[in-house]
Amino acid sequence: MKNENKFQAELIKEIKEMFVDVLVMKLDSGYMQGIPDLLILHPNGWAVLEVKRSNNEPFQPNQEYYIDLLDQWSFAAMICPENRRDVLNDLRSKLSRRERVTR
Repeated sequence: MKNENKFQAELIKEIKEMFVDVLVMKLDSGYMQGIPDLLILHPNGWAVLEVKRSNNEPFQPNQEYYIDLLDQWSFAAMICPENRRDVLNDLRSKLSRRERVTR
């Protein structure tokens, strides 16, 4: 089982390589309990990811609530080594299929 911090660092690097224009920010769960770990900002939209070190790691209070709510607004998911490919494919699909908003 991989350390969550190491997995998160690898994940951030992979997301930055996957998209040309992207900002990946770590969110502070101490500020808002249950808020997902990563905020991904892209010209075509945004997403949040809750990073877990394994598929059977329990959710903390409010984590499932925020994942469900924010997934209705844009894209949110729990990501771990076991579902990494599927979640990243869904993220790529979500952020690349929308037309870029220009002003």
